[in-house]
Amino acid sequence: MPIIVLQHAATDGIGRLGPALRDYAHRLDIRRLDLPATQGGRGVPVDFDDVDAVISLGGPMNVGDDVPWMNAELAYLREAHARQLPVLGICLGAQMIAAALGGEVGAMTSPPGEFGLCAVEQTPAGNTDRILAGIPWTSWQFQAHGQMVTKLPEGATLLQTSKACKVQAFSVGLRTYGFQYHFESTRADMDGFLADKWSQELLGKLGTSAAEVRKVADERADAFARLGDRLCVNIASFMFPMRKMTA
Repeated sequence: MPIIVLQHAATDGIGRLGPALRDYAHRLDIRRLDLPATQGGRGVPVDFDDVDAVISLGGPMNVGDDVPWMNAELAYLREAHARQLPVLGICLGAQMIAAALGGEVGAMTSPPGEFGLCAVEQTPAGNTDRILAGIPWTSWQFQAHGQMVTKLPEGATLLQTSKACKVQAFSVGLRTYGFQYHFESTRADMDGFLADKWSQELLGKLGTSAAEVRKVADERADAFARLGDRLCVNIASFMFPMRKMTA
């Protein structure tokens, strides 16, 4: 039975999380919602038959944008959570989970976003959450966003925060998690983001450059990769149900 992966853009793939999940015998059903059917795109599933879990990835669009799949995905995430399936959101995906469950999402203003490796702090609740086991109280995580969760859903727990963006990670219940930052990204993925027009526009607003982002990324690449791998293993180990492998 698969984990449904909802992908919204070429730049925002499953990254290092994919191999970690496959190492734990999970099967992924990756759906490119941004592509037409003629180019291999597939829509949000119409049911939950044989679905183990749901992952919603990032993307340059915003919650509430007029794109064909937006409302369908919000409803799917809401129902997956209600069914107590494991639900994971990254960047846009985290914002969509928050909105689907009654939270609020809005534009960042001062600063107008985050891009590159930024310091993230864990809350006391984050320090004891098993998904964040082995993650330091302060870690440098890759950011690429101009929107943020401005109000968490009722009953949500704030796990990580940053100076510019209060909600960096949160949980709702036992099986739903949202991460604003891209722990799944590899160093090559970062270069892919930097080549994107949306990213270049955000860098201009922030008054920084791709060269500066690359410099910091290269300096902290080993630590970032190590922590990203650790978080992926925690998610694969503790968040998603294991399935017995057959010969």
